[in-house]
Amino acid sequence: MRAQYLDSMDIERERGITIKAQAVRVFYKSARDGQTYQLHLIDTPGHVDFTYEVSRSLAACEGALLVVDASQGVEAQTVANTYLAIEAGLELIPCLNKIDLPGAEPQRVAGEVSELIGEPPESILRISGKTGEGVGEVLEELIARVPPPSGDPEGPPRALIFDSEFDQYRGVIAYIRVVDGVFKKGEAIRAMATGTEADIDDIGFFSPQMMPTDQLGAGEVGYLITGLKDVTLLRVGDTLTTRAHSGASAGAATEALPGYREVKPMVFCGLFPIDSDSYPDLRDALEKLVLNDAALSWEPETSDALGFGFRCGFLGLLHMDIVRERLEREYDLELLATMPSVEFDLTLTNGAELEVHNPSDMPDPQTIEEIREPFIHASIIAPKEFVGAVMELCQERRGVHAGMSYLSPERVQLNYELPLAEIVLDFFDQLKSRTKGYASLDYELSGMKPSDLVKLDVLLAGDTVDALSMVVHRDKAYEMGRTLTEKLRKRIPRQQYDVPIQAAIGAHVIARETVKAFRKDVISGCYGGDITRKKKLLAKQKEGKKRMKQVGRVEVPQEAFLSILEIGENGS
Repeated sequence: MRAQYLDSMDIERERGITIKAQAVRVFYKSARDGQTYQLHLIDTPGHVDFTYEVSRSLAACEGALLVVDASQGVEAQTVANTYLAIEAGLELIPCLNKIDLPGAEPQRVAGEVSELIGEPPESILRISGKTGEGVGEVLEELIARVPPPSGDPEGPPRALIFDSEFDQYRGVIAYIRVVDGVFKKGEAIRAMATGTEADIDDIGFFSPQMMPTDQLGAGEVGYLITGLKDVTLLRVGDTLTTRAHSGASAGAATEALPGYREVKPMVFCGLFPIDSDSYPDLRDALEKLVLNDAALSWEPETSDALGFGFRCGFLGLLHMDIVRERLEREYDLELLATMPSVEFDLTLTNGAELEVHNPSDMPDPQTIEEIREPFIHASIIAPKEFVGAVMELCQERRGVHAGMSYLSPERVQLNYELPLAEIVLDFFDQLKSRTKGYASLDYELSGMKPSDLVKLDVLLAGDTVDALSMVVHRDKAYEMGRTLTEKLRKRIPRQQYDVPIQAAIGAHVIARETVKAFRKDVISGCYGGDITRKKKLLAKQKEGKKRMKQVGRVEVPQEAFLSILEIGENGS
């Protein structure tokens, strides 16, 4: 046994967060009536970037346990996930965890939870996952309050795929929640949305390891292996039925279960292999990872500076960070990520509408009538002494104040309308550092709004470096251009000739730095004598440098791209 048993990924254990939802089946003998109950539990992530994982898990459940840290209290993500559970119509059981910590304040936090869901503070359960105190009461409460799974055990079999993963030897492993009927080993199954047909090679449940069994009945959660190697054939959210019941005569099984809404990526960035020969490996790795992470989207992309790669869409910055780290660790790839950007909607002067995910795809500024960018509704919860710092940060990021409310005498909830492009770089880090780590953020997309945006290009020795292009607000363009050129000047190696680095909007250069040339002292051997001899040698050197400048090509080192991602550290 080990601590945090269900967080099986290295990254989860290192960062102390849950990234993937984990399903497990446990048997519990009730102290009240002596009966043994079979419980199916799903442990979900809490971070705002993984809300999609949470919403999928809630669709497969009848009840939810709202676990709140007794020392930290209600956070923005607590509020968001509570509303998700209420919208899904689940029975909600609140409890306070970590009451064994010396800094725990169960009375204060119980009051905050009571404000949130309306339960009296004294009825909120107090537990400690570490010592096991109070866990028995939670299980008794679960049995008493959460209804058993609804579904027809005798009806035509139907199951919802709520997650999946890829195994190198066994192919696609689908995690299913059986709603009606029974699925047996060896039966032929059919996926309703994709039309995929296959035989069940293996079926079983999680305990928490995979435990094979002969069949899964209505209300049970488990896995199903078909031996399919193509990851696109079994999609998350699809409904499975047996082939014998897929005809019209079977009644209910012709009707698919309500799946999941298509998730829309909010942050885009290019992923390029440092070694261009690894491009096919990166494509295979992304295909397998998408199966395990349905919120990830990708399409091929080429860049003059970086070669072949993929433009990937993520739910947020943490999601982007985790995906990149998983690709590097699990598939042994070395990757370079470009500047994160968001999606822009354009109306051109000829009336055409255009969606742009990559700043380098922006058309000529003269042809653009209007640019719209995504805005978010952000909810920030922080201690009251940091209200000024939070407001200052939001105003710097073009935020519009939309309301403020006190959750308790000490904690405040601030609501802001913010452009998504302003928070994808380092907003969360800044928020944490300005509030000493106490603030929490939750956001949801509120729609597209017109903004005065411009495309900022970086030119190196007169050539545009497409991978460094970005779309910024006109008011911030000069400041951003200055920071960019200064950072690049420090990172780009010196050549035998001067290399100008320029930041430009269209044809208008707004900032410039120069990487000075190495200079060989060609007249060091001349002592005394005629000045014309020295001039002749210098003129010859000048000619050589001019010729070198024409044929020389400046390579952008990897550190230069990384320095762009660190721009936020200057507070710009």
